[in-house]
Amino acid sequence: MSRVDELLALAEATPGFMPRDEGLALYEHARAYGDRSPGGTWLEIGAWCGKSALYLGAAAQASASVLYSLDHHRGSEENQPGWEYFDASLVDPFDGRLNTLPSWQRTIARADLESTVIGLVGPSQVVARHFAQPLDVLFIDGGHGARVAWADYDEWTPKIVAGGRLMIHDVFVDPADGGRPPYEIYCAALDSGRFAPLAAQGSLRVLERCAS
Repeated sequence: MSRVDELLALAEATPGFMPRDEGLALYEHARAYGDRSPGGTWLEIGAWCGKSALYLGAAAQASASVLYSLDHHRGSEENQPGWEYFDASLVDPFDGRLNTLPSWQRTIARADLESTVIGLVGPSQVVARHFAQPLDVLFIDGGHGARVAWADYDEWTPKIVAGGRLMIHDVFVDPADGGRPPYEIYCAALDSGRFAPLAAQGSLRVLERCAS
């Protein structure tokens, strides 16, 4: 089994909310970009237990790029007690709050990606204001509430270089299939004239940053 196949198999086995076909598309589009523009700076917003970080990390390692994986690791609204996606095994006994950081750390260590996937722990907006490095690849898959999703879009997309990639997860055209904010920020990216659509797989959308 090749190194890439090993990482993709680990990704599929890691807990998370990304279907296999979308995860493979995430890898393939990131890998295609990385092969053309190696040594880049990539960032994902929303890490959970590291599933998407493995798909992206496999592509980043193959192209000598670095992936920053950003999350506050306390879960979104739908992950809290009483909601559909609550997982009691992820509650920290120290303070009774959800904490996915230990699971994420174990995932990245198990995959031997600690020199390729770098964790950033904290609120997305706060980190964005102190993150000056231009981004070659940005994957938005954080909180899906309107305030959070729009903040991720507003704070991070201006950092994407010309020709870089913006990938957005959980984009559903039909409101019956999922929340509106990821779809709305996808539409905003298109309407802005700064991004051109490249591909779609399930709820994953891939765009290219247009030249200024």
